[in-house]
Amino acid sequence: MDRNVRTTDDVMTLMDGLFTPEADRWTEGGASWWDGFYADRSKAVPFFVEKPDESLDAAVRRGPIAPGRALDLGCGPGRNALHLASLGFDVDAVDLSPAAIDWARERAAEKPAGAGEVRFHRGDAFALTAPGAELAGPYDLINDSGCFHHLPPHRRISYLALLERCLAPGGHFVLTCFASGEGGMGSELPDAELYRTGGLHGGLAYSAEALRDIFAELTEIGLRRMNDEAPASPLFGESFLWAAHFRKASQG
Repeated sequence: MDRNVRTTDDVMTLMDGLFTPEADRWTEGGASWWDGFYADRSKAVPFFVEKPDESLDAAVRRGPIAPGRALDLGCGPGRNALHLASLGFDVDAVDLSPAAIDWARERAAEKPAGAGEVRFHRGDAFALTAPGAELAGPYDLINDSGCFHHLPPHRRISYLALLERCLAPGGHFVLTCFASGEGGMGSELPDAELYRTGGLHGGLAYSAEALRDIFAELTEIGLRRMNDEAPASPLFGESFLWAAHFRKASQG
């Protein structure tokens, strides 16, 4: 008989287990799925290209974000992390997948001297950013391109706690995630139905209203569909994704 739920972390772990193993994309157990996903680098996956998000590039080169300390969540092969480093940011980048981190480090090694360095970390972002942990912050910028929409509903609580403890006062949060509605992508099932089916159905779609509600403690700077970028463009952009930009209030 198991009667071992005593803490919020115990509740989160219990709820993680309500999903089938095949649905796991967010715990340490999900690393092997992502390794398989990244095994064939020649696949026609849009974000396998070595290009930064057009929305992130706009925010840091033509927008209000000045170079500082940055954290890239779910960095994959490192395209956004390496771009931030090239623009003068001090970057930590995290991914569950050893295969993704290996690919990112290979890309980093091919960069010319002076292009900036990134510290790549393999592991669970929630554990690596826990209070007192190596990546606890504070960060002037937290970027997420494709991590948030692979979290189950209860892990939004963990995610908001990560932003609260790791984002510096006045810091920026830039998010790319699946958009609901016409031309969007991802599951639009209600949260409760996800637990009944035991899966995330490839990732969760969000409406603009849902994102504004979830991140209501932050100030909205911008929220739009990403621009569709042509294959010849030096930037990545797909209109089935949201490009969201929020800012944490400054102290005082």
